[in-house]
Amino acid sequence: MVSLSFSTLLFMMFIYFLPALVALSRRHNNVAAIVLLNFFLGWTVIGWIAALIWSATDNVAKAGLQKRLS
Repeated sequence: MVSLSFSTLLFMMFIYFLPALVALSRRHNNVAAIVLLNFFLGWTVIGWIAALIWSATDNVAKAGLQKRLS
């Protein structure tokens, strides 16, 4: 039986949710959809890559628009 340390598990979870974290940090306009895609299809390599590419696209809230909306 393989025993994983807690730090290894945390690292694996960080890598798994990396597309969601990128979308959140960049304030992506479709952050909810990216998080859902990552959560449900991230275990497939294609789903994880799609979520990562989508989170890196230029569909983010502009700084000037955020100031006007505040």
